[in-house]
Amino acid sequence: MKRYLIGASLALSAAIAAGPAFAQATLSQVKARGQLACGSNTGLAGFGVPDDKGNWTGLDVEYCRAIAAAIFDDPTKVKFTPLSAKDRFTALQSGEVDVLVRNTTWTMSRDTQLGLNFGPINYYDGQGFLVRKKLNVSSALELSGASVCVQQGTTTELNLADYFRANKMKYESVVFATSDETVKAYDSGRCDAFTTDASGLYAERLKLTNPADHIVLPEIISKEPLGPAVRHGDDQWFDIVKWVHYAMVGAEEFGVTKANVDQMLKSDNPEIKRLLGAEGKFGETIGLTNDWAYRIIKHIGNYGESFERNVGAGSPLKIARGLNGQWTKGGLQYAIPIR
Repeated sequence: MKRYLIGASLALSAAIAAGPAFAQATLSQVKARGQLACGSNTGLAGFGVPDDKGNWTGLDVEYCRAIAAAIFDDPTKVKFTPLSAKDRFTALQSGEVDVLVRNTTWTMSRDTQLGLNFGPINYYDGQGFLVRKKLNVSSALELSGASVCVQQGTTTELNLADYFRANKMKYESVVFATSDETVKAYDSGRCDAFTTDASGLYAERLKLTNPADHIVLPEIISKEPLGPAVRHGDDQWFDIVKWVHYAMVGAEEFGVTKANVDQMLKSDNPEIKRLLGAEGKFGETIGLTNDWAYRIIKHIGNYGESFERNVGAGSPLKIARGLNGQWTKGGLQYAIPIR
């Protein structure tokens, strides 16, 4: 969502330079602090949003809670720091947050130039278009000559230009500085279409005056692999963030849920036994207790449970699993073996 282009700002350069100071120390700092510092969205339905009492919910939010559960056996030990697209990388590099879980696209430049490591993809996304039904458009290829609302200074803006140029179509780009301004402009009729990542279209549609009057077009015009990011230099912390996701995906594959995890401790399946810490010492290898994954599933549940209640059938967004389904069911979510 709203992926700001990489700039050679002095602030970011200074933050990157400070990165090595955190090397191999993050887990110790988190334990000493007594809570995880998680960089989150400023408010995106389904992924990361606080209510009027400051209670955070969302798919990305539950990833952070799962990390806290693995470390503390307590998913509430998280401080959420809402970050704009512009500020998110600096906040991570400076140590303001321990991990960034904020619907952030993994790209080569971000992976190699910002001193970051991206963990597993927790949501496979792609840029799309939202239009009014009364426009009688069923495909983005019918948008020639349309005006399109888009957030300024993002790869979304560049993808938009690429798509129309590649398809030899004309359009008018109507740009705004923030996501809220962009959505409000579209809702007020300033433009014919609104573009961002498809998951964001479903989320932002809920904010419109009459959500039912708008449809998401079928075309996906880019690859937007979203996932957590950590600083370079701390392999143990990187391992923890990676394996939290793989534990949740693996639990879904093996049928281990929040409701049956205690019963599954008695399973004879060696993969389940290793996952839940009944066999082997896999937690110790990443600085955690051997029941680290059991803690995650007991408090949060598996990946499928988190997906369904936050963005899937059990949520207002009702997004189909699609690419985010299990590899055994035609999706791309695939857990690395614990052995």
